[in-house]
Amino acid sequence: MLQLKNIKKYYHVGDSITKALDNVSVAFRRQEFVAILGPSGSGKTTMLNVIGGLDQYDSGDLIIDGKSTKSFKDSDWDAYRNNSIGFIFQSYNLINHLSLLDNVEMGMTLSGVPAAEKKQKAKDALVRVGLGPHMNKKINQLSGGQMQRVAIARAIANDPEILLADEPTGALDTETSNEIMQLIQELSKERLVIMVTHNPDLAHEYADRIIEFADGQIQHDSRPHEEHPKADEFKLKRTKMSFWTALKLSFNNIRTKKGRTFLTMFASSIGIIGIAIVLALSNGFQKQIDKTQRETLSQFPITITQVGQDTSTQNQNTDTKFSKRQNVTAKTSAAEKAQHDNKLTQKYLNYVDGISHKLTNNISKTYATGLNLVREVDGKYKPVKFSNAKETGGTDASAMMAQATGVGGSVYPIDRTGGQSFLKSNYKVIAGNYPTETTDVVMIVNRDNSININALKNIGFKVKENGRFNFDQLLGTTIKLVANDDYYQQLPTGNFLPGNDYQQMAKADKTKTLKVVGILRVKSKNSDGLLASGLAYSDRLTKEIMTENKNSAIVQAQERSDKNVMTNQDLQPEARTQMMAAIGGSAIPTSIQIYPTSFKDKDNILKYLDRYNKGKSKADKVIYTDLAGNVSNLTGGLMDAITYVLIAFAGISLVTSMIMIAIITYTSVLERTKEIGVLKALGARKRDITRVFDAETTILGFGSGVLGVLIAWLLTFPANIILENITGLAGVAHLNPLHGVILIIISTILTVLGGHIPARMAARKDAAIALRSE
Repeated sequence: MLQLKNIKKYYHVGDSITKALDNVSVAFRRQEFVAILGPSGSGKTTMLNVIGGLDQYDSGDLIIDGKSTKSFKDSDWDAYRNNSIGFIFQSYNLINHLSLLDNVEMGMTLSGVPAAEKKQKAKDALVRVGLGPHMNKKINQLSGGQMQRVAIARAIANDPEILLADEPTGALDTETSNEIMQLIQELSKERLVIMVTHNPDLAHEYADRIIEFADGQIQHDSRPHEEHPKADEFKLKRTKMSFWTALKLSFNNIRTKKGRTFLTMFASSIGIIGIAIVLALSNGFQKQIDKTQRETLSQFPITITQVGQDTSTQNQNTDTKFSKRQNVTAKTSAAEKAQHDNKLTQKYLNYVDGISHKLTNNISKTYATGLNLVREVDGKYKPVKFSNAKETGGTDASAMMAQATGVGGSVYPIDRTGGQSFLKSNYKVIAGNYPTETTDVVMIVNRDNSININALKNIGFKVKENGRFNFDQLLGTTIKLVANDDYYQQLPTGNFLPGNDYQQMAKADKTKTLKVVGILRVKSKNSDGLLASGLAYSDRLTKEIMTENKNSAIVQAQERSDKNVMTNQDLQPEARTQMMAAIGGSAIPTSIQIYPTSFKDKDNILKYLDRYNKGKSKADKVIYTDLAGNVSNLTGGLMDAITYVLIAFAGISLVTSMIMIAIITYTSVLERTKEIGVLKALGARKRDITRVFDAETTILGFGSGVLGVLIAWLLTFPANIILENITGLAGVAHLNPLHGVILIIISTILTVLGGHIPARMAARKDAAIALRSE
């Protein structure tokens, strides 16, 4: 079944040539026990390695079941060793960090035998060599003879056609040697066994055939065999090792060196720790910046009013020289030039409503419509108002008009989805609740819980300077909001004036009841908030009032008249527009406040608003005011820049870790050279060897990443205590779990990259040389 034809294998060392195999031709039967005898250096081990595919011959041919091996590639030799050859070595060559079963299973693992079948075959092989009772022992618990029996079990477990034994009894005593030889002799009844030995007594006692070898040539063959030409009957079965198997091998190896493994992981994790802490601090500081930005944006939203300020014209007059002319030039002031009449058409309002919800959830539209308010004070209803202005009194028509149409109090925005994120983000409830209905009103107090005294007086409270009220005295306060048709009465002259039957007004069907449901205060110590101290109501309330009152009698009369329907005075167009808005006859808001989610979103909103103006004449453009822009310029990108710089410095340690892993992997390659040789002898491919060491660096990299992230997370606790004592900021260091996962992945990838070159070096090692290493 096996034939060597004119095999030559020469070794060149400088100018000298050693002829290890010099034109060797020999054939072997399918079942026989062949012993090769010869002095050291005669070439017998080289011939064994050539037969086993560990060494490649220079010329000639090795024929297996009629198949020439001249065209064999490395992968073909790997498959040949895995499925057709079983090796028994003098020094056993067992993998110490694997169990008995794992050692015996290894060859079958490489050939892809199913797990259950592989385990059963390994157990059967161990039982056959007499190690059934010792199956669960570890390698270091075995005697020399037992270890050789494990090596024999490994060699026969995959049922190879050829068994190659290199000095199998060289390290054993006489009694054990005889036991091993009897076992090998028994195995030769089922397959071809070729044994190299220095012991002629054992060879003549147990072998069927003796070949004497010297100077690279066969000197004598006691029972020669001539192989007749036949068809190719040899089939190669490809070997393969899964990454999971490689992980298991590497994990078992790492587990035997716990101390070194931990120190390696810790050293490698330093870079991850540095970057994780930087990200944790950056994340915390960014939250502080975002909080400051939100507070700034809550006080300074993007504002669009009917009369805007065109800042592009403010710096045009830059001439600072004194004039020498003897005359005076009349010019419009810079402030007046900057004024711009915004055409807030319905088309523009719809455009503003089209801003993405991702950029802003709060767009407040303020209308100039008046609030017709009455409240029961001391058992009688009387007109009141939401205002922080001091009551001036007066009984003339102008005073009555101001009383009737005045708009006061603060207006807070309702979410575009109907929620209260603006109030909840910026204001804390100190009594009562956040508003839920359009008719809910809140009182805004200062940080010291003070409130504008006029705000209380103007809704009918009797209050003195520094007067104190319990929360219960203010919560639940109700004010009646009266519709135009119930509030105004038409005189025989056609004019309109506020009525005086306030009791009747309060009971009218269209009258709404406004109720104080909460007392709120700003959350941040650094913010005064957008809403003034006093009463605050939702922007949707004024929209509802305007919608209900636009068809009222006073509005209809004012639409038909160029005179003030209350005072009968002539109205200029601008004054008439203001009057219509005050009584609820205009659907155009006096101002729009847009509250961006963040400063980056604010910039995107500004770009969106600028697109509306693109290509339009100056008169048709809508100018906005961005008071928060200066803060954006100061803080925008600052934290990102600092983070990038710190990460770059911390990244240097990652590169160092990568180099260190490469060195450690190279050291592991040197330490496990014999193991590499064993794996190759069992049929492991180059990619399998590479995979084993890649798996080891994968474990180290993953472990380093996990350890680094865990240590960084633990360090955030003392870091937060120290930072709070120094800066007063609480909870600054916060490691984002997503950042932790990303860092673990980066650590794993970099470590694998660092160890891949040594892994490739391991894969290229010569199997025969690797097996001879100590």
